[in-house]
Amino acid sequence: MKIIVSEIPEEGLNIDIEETIHSELVKIVSPVSASLRIEKRNAEVLVQGEIHAKVELQCSRCLQSFTVPVHSALSVVYDPAEVINREENYSLKGDELDMGFYRNDTLDLNDLLLEQLLLNIPMKPLCRPDCEGICPQCGKDLNAEKCTCEVSEIDPRMKVLEQLLKRKE
Repeated sequence: MKIIVSEIPEEGLNIDIEETIHSELVKIVSPVSASLRIEKRNAEVLVQGEIHAKVELQCSRCLQSFTVPVHSALSVVYDPAEVINREENYSLKGDELDMGFYRNDTLDLNDLLLEQLLLNIPMKPLCRPDCEGICPQCGKDLNAEKCTCEVSEIDPRMKVLEQLLKRKE
């Protein structure tokens, strides 16, 4: 969904949208719904609200696919892209990291929704908190069945590290 910045009324806009968004980075399995408040202050545009969607991820321990809901509050300030085009080297400061830019008087909300969705996906997704993972020797999913692999003797080069673990206990 695209918003024409010059057509945003003085009192702002309240928008409830539901968009199907495709991404090569993550499989989004439900429409992305959002409740947004859009306000214009001169050339600056403030977008605040919440987004909700479901994404399919792969467990980082057992590699099984699972679906997880993603909910996020957002608050982003947009400036015209011409602001950075005037300067040859533009460096973002710490307080500008929640800032975006729009071009040609058009703000693309789908880009915003996808960005916020990607930022709120867990870095180490787990199908469940107590996931056992896979056996490093035979590759069996330890959630489904126990393997019969024997624990091998520790590599002699790692014996020193074993002593550190024992000291902590």
